[in-house]
Amino acid sequence: MTDARSSDLSRKTFLTLSGAAAATAALPRSPLAQETKPLLSRIKMATIGAPSLDAVERWYTTWLHYTVHERGTISEALAASWGTPNTAGRPYLLLQSAAGDDVYIRVVEVDPIPDYKAMTTWGWNAIEIICDDVDALHEELKTSAFTHLAGPANLMGGTSSIRAVQYKGPAEEVIYLTCETGDRSTSNLPLPRGPVDRPFIMVLAGTNLDEMERFYGETFNMGGGGYRFTSTGGLISQMQNRSDDLIYNIGLVRCGEKGNNIELDEYPPDTGPRQPVAGQLPQGCAMTTFNCDDLDAIDLEFITKPIMEYDGKRSAVFGGPTGELTELIEDKRS
Repeated sequence: MTDARSSDLSRKTFLTLSGAAAATAALPRSPLAQETKPLLSRIKMATIGAPSLDAVERWYTTWLHYTVHERGTISEALAASWGTPNTAGRPYLLLQSAAGDDVYIRVVEVDPIPDYKAMTTWGWNAIEIICDDVDALHEELKTSAFTHLAGPANLMGGTSSIRAVQYKGPAEEVIYLTCETGDRSTSNLPLPRGPVDRPFIMVLAGTNLDEMERFYGETFNMGGGGYRFTSTGGLISQMQNRSDDLIYNIGLVRCGEKGNNIELDEYPPDTGPRQPVAGQLPQGCAMTTFNCDDLDAIDLEFITKPIMEYDGKRSAVFGGPTGELTELIEDKRS
């Protein structure tokens, strides 16, 4: 495969920083110390495990204006590095936004899991994509095959200038489509370079927010810009058929480049890990790929030693605190 190229934070400030999360109250906390820049620079790829590549290609190219940047099959070396040997030989697509950014959505074929439902298990659960005008996009998507989940709505009960809408795709992947309706020159969201641009936040779920936050904060020095808040009901309750008054703890840790974040959602304790077909990627939001400057600077045990499957760039994969697969591609960007 080629390289597809202080505490008591106010609600408004948090939403300006974080994207499409629906906050209701901030949780006081002290940010983790940040003596150097984060070791993860940006989100490079969001990977979807899909029973039907044709469906994902058709939906994303027809209604989200993505194009197929590359197609092929997963090599044995890449599959081994993911810890999913039965993914070797499976077809994949790299989808690129019409803006031509070198950040991608990768789709890999997996066997279907009939009872899998989005946002009900631990791991990567949603892809947030920066857009120019979510209302115009929603009008297009109303007649699409995507399942509308929520929005469009301004965040924080309508008082934020950030506006978002949520949909579900053919592999039970959830996508948040988000835009800045205010002054984009001062916004912490990345600037869209077309109607639908690139992923800029990935949403990770587990039952222990402290553990997730500590792992990404300490391992990758991502704690200094991180925040916590609470959300009542909302999409998590909707997707899990729970009460609208249930309160969820949510966190945010930030990568080095502007607007690239990981949202951390704390699910109720009766949820569990995602169960993929043996030796394959999970269905839905399966893996997130980040760029880093230097793999050797990261103190982690990877699934295999680094490989060179991305235009000569080293990559390696680890399993995180919720069992999530996270891939790092070494690419010094500054």
